[in-house]
Amino acid sequence: MSRVVSLVPSLTESIALSAPGLLVGATDWCSHPPGLEVARVRGTKNPDVDAIVALAPDLVVANAEENRESDLAALRAAGLAVWVTAPSTVEAALDSLDRMLRLACGLTRPAWLDAAQVAWADTGTGTDAVAAGPVAAGPVAAGPVAAGPAVADAHTDGGRDGGGEGDAARPGSRRRALVPIWRRPWMAVGRDTFAGDVLRRLGVDNVLADSPQRYPRFDPADLPPHDLVVLPDEPYAFSPTDGPEAFAAPAVCVPGRLLTWYGPSLVAARHELAAALARA
Repeated sequence: MSRVVSLVPSLTESIALSAPGLLVGATDWCSHPPGLEVARVRGTKNPDVDAIVALAPDLVVANAEENRESDLAALRAAGLAVWVTAPSTVEAALDSLDRMLRLACGLTRPAWLDAAQVAWADTGTGTDAVAAGPVAAGPVAAGPVAAGPAVADAHTDGGRDGGGEGDAARPGSRRRALVPIWRRPWMAVGRDTFAGDVLRRLGVDNVLADSPQRYPRFDPADLPPHDLVVLPDEPYAFSPTDGPEAFAAPAVCVPGRLLTWYGPSLVAARHELAAALARA
């Protein structure tokens, strides 16, 4: 195995850090590791199939949710081997990464994956609860959020505010959160998602986890009771000035890479997300 094309940002980072030089192509959205110099093959939803074929990779890595089956079928029809991941939990993601790197790419298990396994080892029961505030009764009327601590931003210091994880997580007090991923129309994290499992392990329950859809549309004025809104900066670029004002509950802005990527980001994600959630 000497030439791999990645169609998923988190898998791009995983392979690039595990075996520098193995990647020959990645999407325009693959931003990590910084300075990665490989051929770009457009986006995750519209990859340039001809360009990928021209790179003559031994393997293309993809994700069942991130990439379209029609594009993957076209790559297979062109004679390329395609490895597709589909984890919906932290545990499944760690196992999926191990199998992709060792079995598909022929690599030895990287040290960062061991570190990620250790970081999340004792979170399976979701007992790392963060401090809860008052629950907003539904339906929730959209309106301005009070300035100050009601809106936290994990980007300001990378989630490290001097407090340890013990300060961020207080066992026995779970929170209920809405997790928007898009605006116009409003869409949020629903059932059976990796992001939902990450939050569950940190003591935060997704209020739309029972939705029949994985990413349902919603009306900010008609929501189940919740006491927190978690706003990742991707796929929609939510920020302290774009998103929190639509909700009555306290909001926290977090890097999407920490909440939705499965790869080397998992090493720091638990600590940094817990610290950010505790500030809301």
